[in-house]
Amino acid sequence: MIIALMLLGLLALILINVPIAVALASVAVVAIVTVQGWDMMPNIALTMFEGASSFPLLAIPMFVLAGAIMNTGGISRRLIAFASALFGFIRGGLAMINIGVSMFFAEISGSAVADVAATGSVLIPAMKKRGYPRAFAAAVTSSSASLAIIIPPSIPMILYGVMSGSSIVQLFVAGIIPGILGGVGLMGLSYYYARKYDWPVEEVFQLRQVWKTFKEAFWALTLPIIILGSIFGGFVTATEGAGLAVAAAVLISTVLYRELDLRALYRAMIDGGQQTAVVMLLVAASALVGMFLTEMRLPQQLAQAILDLTDNKYFILMILNVFFLLIGLFLHSAAAIILVVPIVMPLVNAAGIDPVHFGLVVCLNLAIGQQTPPVASVLITACSIAKADVWSVTRSNLGFIAVLLGVLLLITYVPAVPMSLVEYFYR
Repeated sequence: MIIALMLLGLLALILINVPIAVALASVAVVAIVTVQGWDMMPNIALTMFEGASSFPLLAIPMFVLAGAIMNTGGISRRLIAFASALFGFIRGGLAMINIGVSMFFAEISGSAVADVAATGSVLIPAMKKRGYPRAFAAAVTSSSASLAIIIPPSIPMILYGVMSGSSIVQLFVAGIIPGILGGVGLMGLSYYYARKYDWPVEEVFQLRQVWKTFKEAFWALTLPIIILGSIFGGFVTATEGAGLAVAAAVLISTVLYRELDLRALYRAMIDGGQQTAVVMLLVAASALVGMFLTEMRLPQQLAQAILDLTDNKYFILMILNVFFLLIGLFLHSAAAIILVVPIVMPLVNAAGIDPVHFGLVVCLNLAIGQQTPPVASVLITACSIAKADVWSVTRSNLGFIAVLLGVLLLITYVPAVPMSLVEYFYR
């Protein structure tokens, strides 16, 4: 009964626009005091502090800051120019450039919202100018940016790793193949649309132009090699790799490109701090909810109820897929991971599902959730940049969502796709 009242209270607070972190903490505090008494108040503060002070979570503000520095330090502009020289000769090439740059940007920032803000502000106006429909420009930017959830280093993967106790590095490695498949699928669909609607070729392929833009973007192209190579090679942890990303982005933007001044760095730090504060408040509030639910044994009861229904792990994965797709309609990815993952992990473990494999399933579900209103944080950001109606963009986005759903089904029911590299390197 108390769990049902908590859910109703949480829903009511969210509907009146109370921030999710505040709503979570409020219902948790009321439930704890009601069931366990006022003597638990000191433990509430300690639980929130301990929940938000995990070392791996330090990676989040640093990856966000690295992405902000890329956007203000000239790195993003050079990457776009290089991608244009490579793909501009293909019909609909500007859409493919958009997808390619989003995938590359994701390798450094780990944030889909940062991705769409950085690339969309440049590429959406360029696509509209070249005759692409406004809604399509926003849709392709939004969908490709959401690949940041599964392409390493992914902030949602870091959160999932902390909440589930899984290896963050193995999660990163598992995301490589699904991320590439998603990008190739989006590019293939963009090419189909370009042929169907006769969208333009941007420029003639010129090896000289490719070489010129490659030289200008060379130092930017070394960033993923430095960051991911250090993490996957075992030289640094994911958190230390995030610090390395910031240091490398500052060095390249200030010393080599000379486009990052103190004012721009200050703005980037403020943006990073604001985004991080939202996530960390959620983490602290979720620690309270997790403590209460564990003491009430709700996760174990849920696991047993579903196992009584079926012990087939693929049927259980189907149930969880539907559940996370529905959750993604109403919660941001960070909130969904923090709130739901601790509840379902006993079921995942009892069913014999690999937690790293399940992490990919969760993250891709939530990537799709970023494209499906009413919440759809990434889609709404793209619509704001494009000055387009959310529902018209959603209609244009249906094909891209179908591609992401196809990748989701593939990685869910063919675990070798995401797990082959993990098995090769770590097991």
